[in-house]
Amino acid sequence: MRIVTPEKCKIDEDVELVVMRATNGDMGILSGHEARSAVLAIGALRIMNEGVERRIAVYGGLASVANNVLTILTNDAEWPEEINRARADEDREQAQRRLQERTDDIIIQEDLVLLRRALVQIEVSSFPYEDKPKTHDEK
Repeated sequence: MRIVTPEKCKIDEDVELVVMRATNGDMGILSGHEARSAVLAIGALRIMNEGVERRIAVYGGLASVANNVLTILTNDAEWPEEINRARADEDREQAQRRLQERTDDIIIQEDLVLLRRALVQIEVSSFPYEDKPKTHDEK
């Protein structure tokens, strides 16, 4: 499995199971999965390997399974220790407050995205920290 952002490869390792949020619902990928692709929504991606679960926040993107490799291309992904929890809490509160005040559909959609991103950051930052895997660049 690989998660690649414009800045770097966030993870490049073999895993047993990945559960990700696609735009049409959650999707689980096991080793040996048939080829397919999906558009990802903002969500907490769950990585399971040898009885250990890790989570990483993924902010949309594309997922592709080919030749027994899951590749995720996204503009941004954050491990729990990379998330500023205080900022995520502030963003959540601001989005919720603005959603109660706004009537413009475009602004409401922007606030819903901000709210979803903040909720995912809060979820992932609350997950127990496990040793982060080495990326291809670090191996």
